[in-house]
Amino acid sequence: MSQFTFSPALGWPVAIALVALLCVMAVVQVTLHVRRKDSDETLFACVRRVLICLTLAVMVLTPSVVSSTTSRAVNATDVVVAVDVTGSMAVTDAHYGSDETVSRLDAAKQAVHDLTEQYADASFAALRFGASATLDVPLTPDSLAIDNWADTLSVESTSVSAGSSLDAPIDQLLLTLKSIHDQHPDDAIILYLITDGEQTSTTTRRTFSSLRQYLDDAFAVGVGSTEGGRIPLVSDGVGDVDSDTENWVTDPDTGEPGISAMDEATLAELADEMSGSVIILSAEQTLANGVSAEASDQWRVTSTTKERLRTTPVVWPEAIVLLALLAMEAGAWIATSRRLI
Repeated sequence: MSQFTFSPALGWPVAIALVALLCVMAVVQVTLHVRRKDSDETLFACVRRVLICLTLAVMVLTPSVVSSTTSRAVNATDVVVAVDVTGSMAVTDAHYGSDETVSRLDAAKQAVHDLTEQYADASFAALRFGASATLDVPLTPDSLAIDNWADTLSVESTSVSAGSSLDAPIDQLLLTLKSIHDQHPDDAIILYLITDGEQTSTTTRRTFSSLRQYLDDAFAVGVGSTEGGRIPLVSDGVGDVDSDTENWVTDPDTGEPGISAMDEATLAELADEMSGSVIILSAEQTLANGVSAEASDQWRVTSTTKERLRTTPVVWPEAIVLLALLAMEAGAWIATSRRLI
């Protein structure tokens, strides 16, 4: 159901100032007409000029109709975010825009929040990968859903992990990217792969080059440090770091706590395989300025399950009235001018 409202195009402060000025002009017009009794201005001319001021005042306030809609204009850019949730992402050796040290996963979460801000009008798909990959959020223009998803990310239990395998998300990414491409063949598809780049599995890693056929751009986003840190044990089923900070994942070869370090060389390989770029997150580097140059400048209309309020200006009736009044004013001025010649 539609509702009537005022929605000033110039903003309320400017609109109020202009309306006040126009109302003062209307009052002055009436005052001058009353005081100048010997003037040739007719009552109709006075009323017409007052109506011109009042009509302009109403137009400045921008009468509008508010209606609900499920349609939304979205940018033709589809951002796919894949976040590593293996045990090494619990290592607290990452920085994100400050000198504060945070876990790699927390840095990844902040990066996702920056992406939703930078691509505010785009569509997103989100998946996590560890021992396997899961598409948690299919393509949606609802950036809030992606933010909520990022907030719920947790490191998988260390009892599940059997060594980090960076190619775990490839199959799911292929399915997701193909589906997006088939659904929106003219969209720009951009992938952000957020990981520490650590490959500890004994199996040979598969290449990410198969993804290139569906991508317009890609980024291998590195979290962590090259110095690395110890990997805390993560309790089964809860995805939280074990409360006993003395418990660490043990290196089976040495019997000592294992050290996990970000692998910049592997990150560079991933980016090269996807024909993309590497971004290493740090105290100076974030994704706040990580928008792809391949982002689309096109728009399309989509339907969503969430209703939104749309405000539509309705100023044409006032414009017609104003034009009629101005035409009468011009006609009266021409007639008066001819009489004075």
